[in-house]
Amino acid sequence: MQDRNYDPGFTRIYDGALRRTINRDGSFNVHRVGVRLKDFHMYQFLVRLSWPAFIAILVGGYVAMNTVFAFLYLLAGAEHLLGASTQTTWDAFLSAFFFSTHTFTTVGYGNITPEGFADNMIASLEAMTGLLSFAIATGLLFGRFSRATAKLVFSNTMVIAPHKGGKALMFRLANRRRSTLMEVEARLLLMTVVDSANGPTRKYDVLELEVPAIHFLPLSWTVVHPITNSSPFHNKTAADLGRLQAEVLVLIKGFDDTFQQIVHARYSYRHDEIMREQRFTTAFHVSTEGKMVLDLDRISETQPAPGEVTSAR
Repeated sequence: MQDRNYDPGFTRIYDGALRRTINRDGSFNVHRVGVRLKDFHMYQFLVRLSWPAFIAILVGGYVAMNTVFAFLYLLAGAEHLLGASTQTTWDAFLSAFFFSTHTFTTVGYGNITPEGFADNMIASLEAMTGLLSFAIATGLLFGRFSRATAKLVFSNTMVIAPHKGGKALMFRLANRRRSTLMEVEARLLLMTVVDSANGPTRKYDVLELEVPAIHFLPLSWTVVHPITNSSPFHNKTAADLGRLQAEVLVLIKGFDDTFQQIVHARYSYRHDEIMREQRFTTAFHVSTEGKMVLDLDRISETQPAPGEVTSAR
């Protein structure tokens, strides 16, 4: 029997209504304050950034560093860059900037050469900085490409539909990538806010699944929680779930045959994202060539359950 004080790590202390515990992107809805600069980890930050932001930082950093070195060459004297155009200030800056890019990337075309101790020292420093910078950028790119992640698509809503003479809570998921996920496991927790002697408290119930694990996930998987007499959803109306601030937390784990690692995914459904008297339509079909076709755009598609009257969400 589940411990009534069970806490999966989200805390049982109630301190106000949450928008949701797990955001749509799988991150936890936690905002940290009191973070110090020493707590910041550059590698972790850059590896977890979106690709557009990461590319923007790389390009911006490259331009910024070459601009700094270009000004250093100008401060040392543009006349010491042999072969550089110095007719105007802008020409001198462009010559210094492009000489900086040649040195930074170790291309070294030879059309411009430094003269004198100061310019050669700056060029030496820049060459070392460029080598280190590209080594770091290469490591970050490898880290981003090799990081094991899951790319699952979840149905937008859960449904409560007729199932084997009773009712069941269901949601659907599929793998967006071409890789094969094996030994996939699902775990569902129902988080509610209940009254206790100490006031409102968060309560967690593990939802028993009809099939908690499958061997592989080439198609979609409908995860089913039968609503039996022992289910926390038993005899609960939509109003009851709203009053309890119910949220179903979804934890998925599987082995990715491409990464050769275990990957995880998280998702959640609030009480107002549970549809009643609906069931999921089939999201795959067999083509004329005999191939199984999975339509990811239909993962969330539902229809009225046979013999039932559609009710409001």
